[in-house]
Amino acid sequence: MKKTVFICMFALVMMMVSFAYGFSDVNDNDWFYENVTEMTGNGYLSGYEDGSFRPAGIITKAELVSVICRVNAIKEKKARNAHWSGGMMTAALDAGYYDWDEIPPSGEAYDEPITRQLAVKIVMKAFLPDIKGDYNAVSQTVKDFSQLDGRYYDSVIAAYCNGIVFGDNEGNINPKAYMTRAEACAIIMRAANKKGDLKPYEKPVASETPVTPSKSGVNVNGKLRVEDNKLVNDKGESVVLHGMSSHGLQWFSSFTAEEAIKATADYGANLFRCAMYTDEGGYISNASMKDTLISAVDNAVKHDMYVIIDWHILSDGNPLLYVDEAEKFFAEMSFKYKDNPAVIYEICNEPNGNISWGENVKPYAERIISVIRKNSDGIILVGNPTWSQDLHEVAKSPLDAENIMYTCHFYAGTHTDWLRERILDCGLPVFISEWGTSAADGNGGVYLDEAQKWIDFMNEHSISWANWSLCDKNESSAAIVSGADMSDGISEDELTESGKFVFSNF
Repeated sequence: MKKTVFICMFALVMMMVSFAYGFSDVNDNDWFYENVTEMTGNGYLSGYEDGSFRPAGIITKAELVSVICRVNAIKEKKARNAHWSGGMMTAALDAGYYDWDEIPPSGEAYDEPITRQLAVKIVMKAFLPDIKGDYNAVSQTVKDFSQLDGRYYDSVIAAYCNGIVFGDNEGNINPKAYMTRAEACAIIMRAANKKGDLKPYEKPVASETPVTPSKSGVNVNGKLRVEDNKLVNDKGESVVLHGMSSHGLQWFSSFTAEEAIKATADYGANLFRCAMYTDEGGYISNASMKDTLISAVDNAVKHDMYVIIDWHILSDGNPLLYVDEAEKFFAEMSFKYKDNPAVIYEICNEPNGNISWGENVKPYAERIISVIRKNSDGIILVGNPTWSQDLHEVAKSPLDAENIMYTCHFYAGTHTDWLRERILDCGLPVFISEWGTSAADGNGGVYLDEAQKWIDFMNEHSISWANWSLCDKNESSAAIVSGADMSDGISEDELTESGKFVFSNF
């Protein structure tokens, strides 16, 4: 899905169209024509690649705020999360354009549609914060005034009295309806012109975070492949990857920001796993998670780390449930990163429930592998039933494909000698793409004695691994203490008991 016309410059390339004054769906007799063309001419927004503007499309909270910041010449600040608009949203929140409970800084609401009443408040706070209106006149004139929430009275009344917003043909302002792109352009430009002193948008130069030097990253090892059931580098030498997995991107995207990933690399990690859930508020219901994932992948690549794109099925159990969506997703990702040796594809996190390798997971894997192989011969990680622990079943009928590894997931408080024996007995190339120091539910422990047995086992057999997880969730498997600020790195006292153990083993 293409990003909308309101894109943040640091997250996506700003696609300015050469026919800024000639959108295919914007005519000179449209009521919003002047507003749209003025914004385009000043570089505040751009159109879709097909030359359309899509005026009736709904604008999201992040899109509206980002455009307002451009028009108002507000500079980005350090992002509180990994969302493409994070720097603009932080700047707008700090400037008082909106309150934290209206658009929480964690980022999970950034891609939600914005209501007209909240949009008007943000516009007025940004451009005309001191202008007032007449409560009595508006409350008696606007038919649906009673639907307006009290916290938006002042802004909406001021906007109505000063010609920033108007009622519809029936005298309604529809405060809780979602705002379209055309409406957003209109109210932004009316307010901006009333304020005056408009200047064309100039894209700022992003400050560069120093790249972490690595003795075991992509620059040293290059493109990986599988030989004799082992992971080897471009020279044919055995290589082991070790690092962290994110938690669900829809919940803990801030821990995939560049500073967090760099801080992890600074401890010696050469791998980062981006866990993009499919269900549970993930990609299937919220396609913007793809943008969050891409940002995380690019952050890891920048810091010389190998990075796993994880199609994180869990509650959805059977990978065939969303196989069509998976094909489309991996076709896009494998094309985007086809020339990047850092990217690894994990095509099904933890198949589970009433499924089998032969009936469900293997046919799914064959379909997805064929899609990826059209673009890339990179490493592909394949999960298996019972939360990626049924390697013995895979061994009976492995995939006929190259550069394939099979994942095994363990948690030290639940999985012990029996699973280590299964790994040794299966005769397959194994990659531990998720493990924890806790019990299987993420809590209990921390089971450091058993975790050390696993570390020794993986070291002995040159097995790569990613630990669950880089976040501050209130569970014992989390690596970061609650409220830690990783913008300046990760100090030892910002690591949990689990985090200290895992980071010491990079």
